[in-house]
Amino acid sequence: MSQSTLSTRLIRKLGISFFLLILIMGMLYVFISIYFTNKYFEETSQRLNANLANYLIEEKFENGGASPLLENGELNKPLFGDLMHDMMAVNRAIEVYLIDDKGEILYSVVLDHDSPEAKIQRIDLQPVQAFLACNGDAYLLGDDPRNPGQQKIFSAGELITDNFSGYIYIVLAGQAAEEVYSSLFGSYFLQLGIGASVLTMIFAALIGVLSVWFLTKNLRNIIATVRRFRDGDTEIRVDDPQSSDLSVLAQTFNEMADTLTANMKEIESVDRLRRELIANVSHDLRTPLAVLRGYVETYEIKLENLTEAQKRDYLETIKKSSDRLAKLIDQLFEYSKLEADQIEPQKEPFQIVELAHDLVNNYQVLAKEKDIAVRLEMPADTTPLVFGDISLVERAIQNLMDNAIKFTPKGGSISFEIVSDAKNVTINITDSGPGIPENEQSYIFERYRQTPNVKKGEGIGLGLAIVKKIMDLHDTTIHVFSPPEKGCTFQFGLPVYAA
Repeated sequence: MSQSTLSTRLIRKLGISFFLLILIMGMLYVFISIYFTNKYFEETSQRLNANLANYLIEEKFENGGASPLLENGELNKPLFGDLMHDMMAVNRAIEVYLIDDKGEILYSVVLDHDSPEAKIQRIDLQPVQAFLACNGDAYLLGDDPRNPGQQKIFSAGELITDNFSGYIYIVLAGQAAEEVYSSLFGSYFLQLGIGASVLTMIFAALIGVLSVWFLTKNLRNIIATVRRFRDGDTEIRVDDPQSSDLSVLAQTFNEMADTLTANMKEIESVDRLRRELIANVSHDLRTPLAVLRGYVETYEIKLENLTEAQKRDYLETIKKSSDRLAKLIDQLFEYSKLEADQIEPQKEPFQIVELAHDLVNNYQVLAKEKDIAVRLEMPADTTPLVFGDISLVERAIQNLMDNAIKFTPKGGSISFEIVSDAKNVTINITDSGPGIPENEQSYIFERYRQTPNVKKGEGIGLGLAIVKKIMDLHDTTIHVFSPPEKGCTFQFGLPVYAA
């Protein structure tokens, strides 16, 4: 999938999410605005009409006014009916009720009291008493007699005469007002919703674009850096990642880039060494093969004319070339297995002194041919057992001895020294050769690397690399000490076996 496609999808998702967010915010704004507007309107209406019930009582019933009851003790319904009709005609939003001191509704023109199915209705007097206690200065809701369970703003006044005690209770937003509100609500909601939503969307879109541009500045910088890295600029990194808003991402990219760069350099190094190996292997395998082929062909041609001594010389040369070829091939296979972690050391306790005696005896013949003295040096007391893979340790010592034989001149010497303490047994193999220059000591254990002193055809630089791999498998280290022109010492240690 192309990057442009991913960017388009991301922008589309962000756009849809942002649009939905703005829409939800706009709707919430409209609902909240209507809720608080309605609450403000109700509180304003209640404050303006708080004394409406008291005005009615003062006007009609106090100072020698009319009596709420007739001479026979019944409720003066004609009087209350005229009063309620007159007030509701002036203000159609209100509903007037007469209630007794227990909250029972005695009369209202909006209720059908003559119906046989009519039930006695009551309202909660607690809001009424609270209203009277604060003189109508608080926002309070009372019961709506026509809609049980609902509450409305109201005005109330206490009506007390010689023969009556009760309240005038006036609902300030009655059913007529509710019908008008309902008819206007849709239009008001639509106008407010569209206006608020449009303005909110425009404002939010402007703020959103500026915010996204500002907040994604670091992200755009990281994207630009990643693209440059992709295009080949492997040295590019995110500047000052700790101060970035996306510090974790910036630091992770820098670490990833460092790892990739190191891996690429390692691959380049391996590729270079591979080419060197192919060249070295081709040359070193070609030489013994050429010698083998040449001597075999010569032997076949001159077989009848060769003396027995010449035949032995030819066969000896052929044998040496085949042995050398086999050794080169064995080294290649051995190192490839070590490199691929296909060799698992089989560690066990063994006597290093016995192994040293066997190896020194084996190399005495070869050393004698080059007039080289090989001596074994070890402590007089018993050397403890060591813990390791005896075959791999033997192979490592063989490579070190081969290396010492190769570089020790005629008449020189090789020392095989064993030193032990409570925890380790140290093996030192020292030759009297020309030594290794200090600037070359750092890479003699690398694969396919040889010092300039090595003659062409004397190997492909795997002997010491194999030694190092074997030491790694034993969790130990091979060291080299080589003072100028004073020979060379290779040293490694093995742990003492703890029974």
